[in-house]
Amino acid sequence: MIEYVGLLAALLTTVSFLPQAIKVIKEKNTTGISLGMYSMFTVGVFLWLIYGISRSDFPVIIANATTFVFAGTILTMKIKYK
Repeated sequence: MIEYVGLLAALLTTVSFLPQAIKVIKEKNTTGISLGMYSMFTVGVFLWLIYGISRSDFPVIIANATTFVFAGTILTMKIKYK
């Protein structure tokens, strides 16, 4: 049962980044996004991914792998279109 709670939390927090990623990709406009925040966030998500892998925690792995892709995309575009 608790794994379902983790999966639902992972789904909601991960999907919440999708609209921002789509908007940034379409508009190529990152002026309202903080480089410092996204840098720290992306590193933090990567560290959570490493943690999930080390614990074999499926919800943590899936959520953070997906979020890392979204956040990394936004961060890359922030640097590219600065």
